Order: sequence, then C-alpha cells, then structure tokens
Amino acid sequence: MRTDVLLCDYYAHTMCFFCDLQTSSANTLASTEPMDQRRHPRRGFLLAAAAAAAAPVLAQVDVGSASSMRTLVPAAQMEASAKQQYGQVLAEAKSNNALAPFDHPQLKRLHGIARRLIPFTAQWNPRVAEWRWEVNLIGSKQLNAWCMPGGKIAFYTGILEQLQLTDDEIAMIMGHEMAHALREHARERLAKSKVTSIGLSVASTLLGLGQIGDVAANLGTQLLSLKYSRDDETEADLVGLEIAARGGFWPEASVNLWKKMLAANGNGSPSFLSTHPSGSNRIQELEANLPKVQHLYEQAKRG
Repeated sequence: MRTDVLLCDYYAHTMCFFCDLQTSSANTLASTEPMDQRRHPRRGFLLAAAAAAAAPVLAQVDVGSASSMRTLVPAAQMEASAKQQYGQVLAEAKSNNALAPFDHPQLKRLHGIARRLIPFTAQWNPRVAEWRWEVNLIGSKQLNAWCMPGGKIAFYTGILEQLQLTDDEIAMIMGHEMAHALREHARERLAKSKVTSIGLSVASTLLGLGQIGDVAANLGTQLLSLKYSRDDETEADLVGLEIAARGGFWPEASVNLWKKMLAANGNGSPSFLSTHPSGSNRIQELEANLPKVQHLYEQAKRG
C-alpha cells in the first residue's frame, strides 16, 4: 500500500495525545441538514493569506531547530497524500451523517478560533504560504483532534462535549495539533522509520538518500505504527502554547486542559507507549513556559 492509502487510518487512530482517551463507539451528529452546496465554503476555509500577512517575530519558547531528517521525505508528497486522505475522511463522515454542516455552532466556533491562530503559524514553517487550511467537525464520542500535513484539521464532538472545553482550551488543542504539522513531525517520523528499517548505510549505498522519499510511498503498514516521540509532544505543547497566546488565548488554559485530560482518564498518568510525557510532566513543562508567553497574550488582548 502507498502512504496516501494509510494516512487516513494513521491520523484517525494513532495520532497525538488524545488517542489514549478515545472511546470506541461513534456518535452520529445531531443534524439532518442536507449535504448540499452550503457545505462547500468549508472547502474554502483558506486562511493562508492571513498567515502570510503576519510580520516575522521571534519565537519565545525554545524548541530548537526542526529535525533535518524530515527532508528525506518530500513535503509536497506528504501534503498531497494528506489532502487526499482528508477528503476521504470527510466523505466517510458525510456518508454516516456525522460531518457537521458549515453553519453548525460548534464548527463556527472552531473556525473563529482558527482564524485567530493561523496568522501566527508562518514563523514556524515557510510552507504555510502554500497551505490551504481547513477545519472540520466530525460527530464521534472520541476524545480526539488532529492536524494533517498541509493544515487539514479535524475535531471530534466527543472532545468538545465530554471535556466541556472553553475557547481558550480549544485553542490550546488546536495550536498543539497545528504545531505537529508545522514542525513536520509526521514527515520526520516517516523518514526515521524508513531509514531504521532498511539501514542508513544500505539506503545510502543501494538507494541513494534522495530516493528515500520515493520508497516512502510504499511503506505499507509501517505508517500505522508511526508515533510521536516525547520530544515531538513537548515541542507541540510549547509551540501550540505560543501560537495560542499570540492569538489572544489565555496561556494558563493549557494547564487547565491537561488537568481535565487527567481527570477524564481517572486521574491516571496517560503516558503514550512509554515515550510521551505524562500529563503531570506536561503540566510542569507548560507552567515553566507560561511566563515566556504571558506578554504575548497581554499584547494580543490590548490589540
């Protein structure tokens, strides 16, 4: 199988820190509005221009440089595959009457939050100028949200309803998921998985590093095993925190969010495959970085 055949399952079932808190049964969205031309503006939820208009700014959180390993897989290939699979996710949700109509209150709420965050994404990845951002809401009990390469975002109703999220908390989740795409964590994990599986020396000798991107298109089920690392999750937490603060969302909501996540998991410590930081560790890391972004939030509120 090719990468584009499997990206859908990868993002729907293995992505990010919400996966540990998912429930298995789906919930049909309570909407009987026909799926007609009014849905099309969602496809046009394009805010790349707003992102490009933001003035360059210095990052306040320290996450270092993005991994050069990701360059072994072409970004355009990842983004094209994500676009195709995102469309399939939406089509499946639509067929199950689980895709929120464009005027659904919760979807409009998500769009409003995205409009405030997207202008502050360009500093983290120059490819944002080419991205066509989309945000959709899917009716499901899953406590999940994700962002595919190229800015394709989905939220599930379960995470909004079961955690009773405020706009500030939603912004922290959305910023976190955007950060995974901006820092190209999926692209990096894919490259590392391929290099590890065939051996770097073999890849260099027999394939040539420049061909790894082509080989990656045939990784098959390896995509299903890609997981974000501890460092990836910490990066996404901090970059998302800064993006949300610049958008005028209360930084301390990041801590409140994780307290809710811990409570939803029975006050356990939801570590992910023993590599991701636990909820308590994430709270400590976020608290340590709150002073770095507080002034950004205050500037945004004044502005």
